[in-house]
Amino acid sequence: MDIGRFTAYKHSVIENCSKVIIGKDDSIFLVLICFVCRGHVLIEDIPGTGKTMLLRSFAKTIGGDFKRIQFTPDLLPSDLTGINFYNQKVGDFQFRPGPLFTNIVLADEINRATPRTQSSLLEAMEERQITVDGKTTILDEPFMVMATQNPLESYGTFPLPEAQTDRFFMRLSLGYMNREQELSVISRPSTLDIVESLKQTVTNEETAYIRAKYIETLVSEDVSDYIMDIIEATRKESKFIAGVSTRGAIALYKASQACAAMNGRDYVIPEDVRFVAPHILTHRLSMGSTTKTANYTEILNRIINKAEVPLEDV
Repeated sequence: MDIGRFTAYKHSVIENCSKVIIGKDDSIFLVLICFVCRGHVLIEDIPGTGKTMLLRSFAKTIGGDFKRIQFTPDLLPSDLTGINFYNQKVGDFQFRPGPLFTNIVLADEINRATPRTQSSLLEAMEERQITVDGKTTILDEPFMVMATQNPLESYGTFPLPEAQTDRFFMRLSLGYMNREQELSVISRPSTLDIVESLKQTVTNEETAYIRAKYIETLVSEDVSDYIMDIIEATRKESKFIAGVSTRGAIALYKASQACAAMNGRDYVIPEDVRFVAPHILTHRLSMGSTTKTANYTEILNRIINKAEVPLEDV
C-alpha cells in the first residue's frame, strides 16, 4: 500500500474541483471519500449553493461518463433503467439503455420524483446492476449516484423514505461561502465555463488502485471499539426512534479507513472517525417526521463527544 499515491490522488482531485467550488475543500474531500468507498452521496441544501457544480466538477476530474437526470413527478422508472422497444427495421425487440448506464449519475432534485421512480434506483445503488424485463445487466465501474434535494421546499415533493436514505453512504450540506470567497465568485467568469474547461486529473488506473487498496488501512482494536461505542450509543439514545443500522456501522468503518489513507497514514486514528461520523450517521437516525436535521446533528455531536476516545499507550 503506497500512501504517497493516496495523498497525491486527494490533492489532485481537491485542487481541480476547488477551481469551481471555492472554500469547500472539506466537502470535496468527503465526496471523494464516498467515491473511494463505492458509496453514494446525497447533497441537501438550499438552491444556488453549488451542489450541481460540485458534482459536475468532480465527475470531470475523475473522468468516466457522466449523465444528469432532472427528477420530476412525471418521471417513470423506465426513463432511468431503459426499455425494450420494437424495432420495425429489424423486426425484433431491442434494448435502449437509460441514463443509469454510466459511471457518474447526477440525480438532481431526487425528492421531486414519485416513490416508484425513486425506488428504481435501489437495485443500481446497492447491487450495481439493473434488471429490465427479467434480464439483469451488470453496471460498469466506477459507478456512483450523486443526488441533490432542497430540504426547505416541501410542496410537490416526495420525501425519501428512511430505507432509501440509508442506502446513501453520506449526506452533505455545502452552506454559504464567506464574504471574501463569494466576492471572488461573483466577479469571475461563468462557473459553467470553468467546469467545461476542467480536465481529468487522475487516471483510471489510479482510481482503481485507490478504491482497491484503501481497505488495507489498519484499524486497531481500540479504534474499532470506539466506532462501536458511537454506534451503540445512537441505539440507546431515548430521543431516537431507531439508531444507526449495521450498514451505517460498516460505512463509518470504511470511511475512516479512506480518510486516514488520503491523509497520509496507513492506520486510523479517532480524529478520522470524528471527521466523517456526522456525515455518515445523521441521515440514518430517526426521531419522527417533523424533526429538523439540526436536531439530529446536535444530539449526534453530543454522543460523539461523550464517547471515550482511545489514547495511545506511551
